[in-house]
Amino acid sequence: MIELGTIEIPKIDVSMTMYEGIRLSTLDRGPGHWPGTAMPGQVGNVVVAGHRTSGHQVFRNIDVLVEGDEILFTETDGSVHRYRVTSSRIVVPTEVWIVDQTPTPTATLFACHPPGSVRERYVVFAELVA
Repeated sequence: MIELGTIEIPKIDVSMTMYEGIRLSTLDRGPGHWPGTAMPGQVGNVVVAGHRTSGHQVFRNIDVLVEGDEILFTETDGSVHRYRVTSSRIVVPTEVWIVDQTPTPTATLFACHPPGSVRERYVVFAELVA
């Protein structure tokens, strides 16, 4: 399993290793980076999935994030990329447009919704600020 660094979300006390991949076995270890999407700090959309109710519950409280909250990605080389939440919404699992790439550096975090159900996804959007 490839470790990409860490993701920190101070408002909801998240600080965990982030891995490459979104298979269930990966997400059981920690948040997973959607393969083929941008890496933190790059132009494009960094897409990260995480559990809300099983295992570590890294994104348990993702729904309390609001505009302006910080998301920090620290790469294995120590580089830090700071994103700010811009919006959130609930989508159905077939709305895979959330992984579409963007012309600017953005991030998309998502998890199943409501907690304990796979019926929908709670999605948080953010933009790179530093």
